[in-house]
Amino acid sequence: MSTASSTESSSTEPGSTEPGAPAAATTAEPSGTGAGRAPGRFGALVDRFAPAVGAYAVVKATGLTVFLLLLSHTGDYLKKQPGRGGGANPWDVLGTWDGVWYQRIAENGYDPQLIPLHGFPLATYYENSAAFFPLYPWLMRLVGAVTGLGPYGSGIVVSVLASLVAAAGIFAIAERLGGFRAGVTAAVIWGLFPGSGVEWAVYSDSLFVALSAWACYCVMTRRWLTAGLLALVAGLNRPTAAALIAAVSIAALVALVRRTDGVARPLTAMLITPWGLIGYVAWVGWRMGDWGGYFKLQRGAWNRYFDGGASTLRTVMDVITGHWDFWQSNPVPDLIAIALLIALPGLLVLLWRARPPLVLWVYTALTIATALSSNQIFGNISRYLLPAFPLCIGLAFALRRVRLSSLVGLFAMPAIAAGWYAGYALFELGIP
Repeated sequence: MSTASSTESSSTEPGSTEPGAPAAATTAEPSGTGAGRAPGRFGALVDRFAPAVGAYAVVKATGLTVFLLLLSHTGDYLKKQPGRGGGANPWDVLGTWDGVWYQRIAENGYDPQLIPLHGFPLATYYENSAAFFPLYPWLMRLVGAVTGLGPYGSGIVVSVLASLVAAAGIFAIAERLGGFRAGVTAAVIWGLFPGSGVEWAVYSDSLFVALSAWACYCVMTRRWLTAGLLALVAGLNRPTAAALIAAVSIAALVALVRRTDGVARPLTAMLITPWGLIGYVAWVGWRMGDWGGYFKLQRGAWNRYFDGGASTLRTVMDVITGHWDFWQSNPVPDLIAIALLIALPGLLVLLWRARPPLVLWVYTALTIATALSSNQIFGNISRYLLPAFPLCIGLAFALRRVRLSSLVGLFAMPAIAAGWYAGYALFELGIP
């Protein structure tokens, strides 16, 4: 993105540049960056994003190191099945669970089928790779073809690079709302968020957040066609892209009604956003000979389905009353999920105080609603809320006037502890 983007017209949504908001701060740079700026557009991009991306990488590397040390200390991964939290080496754990499916797809592609399964109370179909969207394994295959890496190595490369792009996007949005310090802080907080252990694993979460953050930024800077294309591509990555598609479309509709950006660009963005998601689900249904095949597979093989939040409420009551007999109970991840739910209202209040544009509100609200209204593994709420990156922006906005030395001290222990609560607890004490 060009450095000029931080000084473009404000978002079409109310709240993006209200009086009293730090509009001037959105273009502010840390002192001293101007004098030593590298020449050219690339140098300007490095000057702008390096502090946030670098700080994010430091906290992620710290947490990953602690995670691997904990794995080596317990050795429990040696007692577990490969692909289910186990492996020959500690780092193999990063390619387990969903990572196994992505590696299989990258190697062998898809063969969508609904094969009945009998004798299991919660499963009516065999698991099939069609439940996993194709963008991430496509990129794994591309990286493998270019570098010669296997599926595991390619998956790690895609995830790490995507996480850096995501951190840059979160920085760009937060910088626009609250200035440079808020931008860097938001990127760091996202790297410390519960569930962030999948950001540098063979998982598609980092790629999805990268697409979502930059799509929202493009809406804020009125790049409608780019926002629509990013939402379309995100629809090839995860089914929860429905939240991003709705957010971009609603923002475009508001711009269309107000005629702030003409007709063609917002209308085109609205029309193109859903086709990645619709196209993949339709392709799976066509290959299975059942247009509802994707949803039948999710429910019948993985026990994932919309229930209006009934299972979440029921599980919350079970956890807080000490009953651990519900489906896929994992005490440590479940308690982390409870702590995150307790913090959620406060994070929303902080986001409201940051006065974000409509696109961020819609995206955040729908992401949270999707995470809490479906039957799922309760301990994974921390991961399902990881795409709700605007929650990090609200907290960063509140911390933007804290001195740098105090911020470093504030984040030092979470950077270390993240290797446990966002990594070990997720992969070894639960099922991400």
